[in-house]
Amino acid sequence: MTGFADPQSDKLILALDVGTLSVRASAYDYAGNALAFADQPIALHQISSRQIEQDPTEINTAVHKVMQHVLDDPVVQKRGVACAGLACQRSSIVAWNRHNGVPLTPVLSWQDRRAAEYLVPLASKGVAIKKKSGLFLSPHYGASKLRWMLDNYPELERPLQNKTLIFGPLAAFVIANLLKGTPCIVDHVNASRTQLMDLQKHEWSSELLREFGIDRGLLPDCQPTQSYFGTIRGTEIPLTAVNGDQNAAIHGPGKLEDGTLIVNVGTGAFVLLSTNTQLMQHPSLLASIANSSDDHVTYLLEGTVNGAGAAIKWAADQWQEPNMTAHLAEWLSEVEAPPIFINTIGGLGSPFWRSEQNPRFLSNGQSEPSLGEQAVAIIESILFLVAINLEAMSNTGQSVKRIRITGGLSALDGLCQRLANLTQRVVLRPQVKQATSQGIAWLAANLSQGWHDLRDGSHVDYFLPKDGRSLKARYRQFCSELGWR
Repeated sequence: MTGFADPQSDKLILALDVGTLSVRASAYDYAGNALAFADQPIALHQISSRQIEQDPTEINTAVHKVMQHVLDDPVVQKRGVACAGLACQRSSIVAWNRHNGVPLTPVLSWQDRRAAEYLVPLASKGVAIKKKSGLFLSPHYGASKLRWMLDNYPELERPLQNKTLIFGPLAAFVIANLLKGTPCIVDHVNASRTQLMDLQKHEWSSELLREFGIDRGLLPDCQPTQSYFGTIRGTEIPLTAVNGDQNAAIHGPGKLEDGTLIVNVGTGAFVLLSTNTQLMQHPSLLASIANSSDDHVTYLLEGTVNGAGAAIKWAADQWQEPNMTAHLAEWLSEVEAPPIFINTIGGLGSPFWRSEQNPRFLSNGQSEPSLGEQAVAIIESILFLVAINLEAMSNTGQSVKRIRITGGLSALDGLCQRLANLTQRVVLRPQVKQATSQGIAWLAANLSQGWHDLRDGSHVDYFLPKDGRSLKARYRQFCSELGWR
């Protein structure tokens, strides 16, 4: 494919990561070492509990600022850049002028829920929509927000009439303002999070467009995540990969191995399992694309846990213990028999999809648990929800041989060890600092193996399963309380 460089090249790989709260640029060598880095915070505007926006001009300015900072680095100047990749927050959408890239609306964040009522008439078609898009009906995805834009932004009327209006994923807007010629294109992954793309055909679905009342001509063209998107303005650097941030992050350590469950534990937790080239439909899990090129597409089963880091924050706020996180490692090493915490922080994600929020500790008839025991109970509840998703995925016949864990809470050795004990699988923790940036760099370079420094295992922590009988007993009680199994 055009633009992919020789892995033996002395040149570097430029990675751009447009997150929710910051924009980052990095330059990597072909061993996966970051040789230059810059980041810029971006604001998130909470207009109301349902309306959350960002400024597209601020995002665009931040992208160019951090990119230029990295390109001006003496090491980067000396070695040059072979190719670039872009990772972007998924499900955020915006409208812009198709000819000059000028934004016409704010960015409606992936967290925005203002268009929820647009989904009510579609409830009876939810199963059919999920079968085609891989996604449950949700106002977090782009489709209902795009329809809301057309109905509620009068400033879009004239661009609509004179055919200068284009809207869609934030990634497409960034591409339009990053590349020569202001192209109207987007990758398969970011396109799919609008809930308007046919996961099987990798193109906008005429049926889904009709259900949401959106004209195909208003959307950018779809193309594989690993393909030639164009050349960055003011340079000769080809953009050779675009992907969603979570999907890029799973490629952070390099090649995605069959039979590896990926768990990313941040504010929430994502539980991902590659189904390789098979698109697998599951009644209570999401289906998504991990990566695509001209000759192959790899798919994922995707589960979500809403209350991971968010549950720790909830507890810190409840108990007015702002330094609680600092004690977690110590408590995990000391507490062996915590109570059971029913973790419904943010509602129950997959495979339950219930909005109930009544977090509580189950009484064990003994003395009042200490702060440390309650904190460990919350950590275990996160692992229990991960394990339930693992069970749901295993029930499809998929083999899960090992677990790879990343994200902020994965720094806790005690958490990783308990996950190994609970699931009776080896847990691997790659020493990857910026998984999203490193993953999109790996995809942009079109590498076939893991990063050089991760291949020999010296940059990976291993947690081998030990006896988990008491932990499994608590897990069974947790499952029973939620009605699982």
